[in-house]
Amino acid sequence: MIVSLLFLLLLRFTAAVMIWVLILALITVVAYGIWHCYWEYSSLNENGATINDVSFTTDLSVYFRVKETWLAFFIILIIVEVIILLVLLFLRKRILIAIALIKEASKAVGHMMSSLFFPIFTFTLLLICILYWGVTALYLATSGAPLYRVVTLNSSAPNCNNISGEVPCDPMKFNSSNEGCQYLKCIFYKYNEEGLFQRNVFNLQIYNIIGFLWCMNFVIALGQCTLAGAFASYYWAFNKPGDIPFFAVSASFMRAIRYHTGSLAFGALILTIVQVIRIILEYLDHKLKDSQNAVTKFLFCCLKCCFWCLEKFIKWLNRNAYIMIAIYGKNFCVSAKNAFSLLMRNIVRVVVLDKVVDLLLLFGKLLVVGGVGVLSFFFFTGRIQIDDPFFRAPTLHYYWIPILTVLLGSYMIAQGFFSVYSMCVDTLFLCFLEDLERNDGSIQKPYYMSKSLMKILNKKNEMTKQGKKK
Repeated sequence: MIVSLLFLLLLRFTAAVMIWVLILALITVVAYGIWHCYWEYSSLNENGATINDVSFTTDLSVYFRVKETWLAFFIILIIVEVIILLVLLFLRKRILIAIALIKEASKAVGHMMSSLFFPIFTFTLLLICILYWGVTALYLATSGAPLYRVVTLNSSAPNCNNISGEVPCDPMKFNSSNEGCQYLKCIFYKYNEEGLFQRNVFNLQIYNIIGFLWCMNFVIALGQCTLAGAFASYYWAFNKPGDIPFFAVSASFMRAIRYHTGSLAFGALILTIVQVIRIILEYLDHKLKDSQNAVTKFLFCCLKCCFWCLEKFIKWLNRNAYIMIAIYGKNFCVSAKNAFSLLMRNIVRVVVLDKVVDLLLLFGKLLVVGGVGVLSFFFFTGRIQIDDPFFRAPTLHYYWIPILTVLLGSYMIAQGFFSVYSMCVDTLFLCFLEDLERNDGSIQKPYYMSKSLMKILNKKNEMTKQGKKK
């Protein structure tokens, strides 16, 4: 947690350096790959095998001893390197905009430190939803009257009191009246399935699953809308940090609960319907896997792929719709339409920002998880000695178990922190696009963006007669 927090705070001062270092590292790695492929191709070109000498095989290592394989890798990496260089050449201004937005996001998080711990509240609500679903499923599964029957523990045992096995019984009466018989027992074997309620338990379980998915998606939507409202209040504060409202996260949460519950529930319902369809497809695929032909397998594969893509798209659209809901307070459909139209009008900026932010956050997660993992490895293997007996490394036979546990925990903590940061960047980006389209820098419509963004775009606010910006 401390390492994640320090990394996010350091982005405020080192974001530009880290991004350019990552980009240069990517270019260097691809360039090294080009050289290595050329070296392998040159070595195999003299005395190596060709693709005509190799028959089809599932052993992939055979293809790495063929010169045509390294020639194909060589050509592909050259194309990738050229694409990266062209992107840097023609989209450098948009990369600078992405860097400025990342810096601005670091400032926003620094002014609203409580937002970093808001995922704990969201995690608690998700845990409550999971527990409620689990308890309800257990109550439904055990809702019928328990049925008992006599079971013979030993097939060669004598029959006690002329009682045969596999017959209904009452455990209280049977055990007390047959204490001397050790070969027959009255045990539970199922719940009663007769009656209207018991016959519809399966339908009620499906209803419970749908409600569980809906509640989970609603809680996630509530968290996203809350954070979006808090960070939007930061962007639209003209004089920062003086105009930033106090307790911005709490105020945004109360607004979301009071005014936007219906919109959030509707967006969560759309996502839930798609997820239920995916579950049905997986269920049908599992049931029909023994009787499928090639056409059926192909259709199921296409359907599952399409609905997987549809789910990803709806999650992306919902996320941006919740940001627009937090900014303007309009309903879900209008907000989703406005967000989609705004992003499509700035599709190049969207792609550049997403890839830059994804690269930076991936590096951050690797840094946090990798650093903590290395420290835990040295600690649990006894290579780090601490004199304090309370922090002395124990003697372990399987030290990978606590190391993997630490890695999993550190990833979850880092994911919680970085999800807030990613939401902040997305919110500020949409606010930035709205600012560009709705304002022109005049006294009546001044820009709300930071000075660094205005400098990159060659924008400025007009001066009043007193020589101060409106």
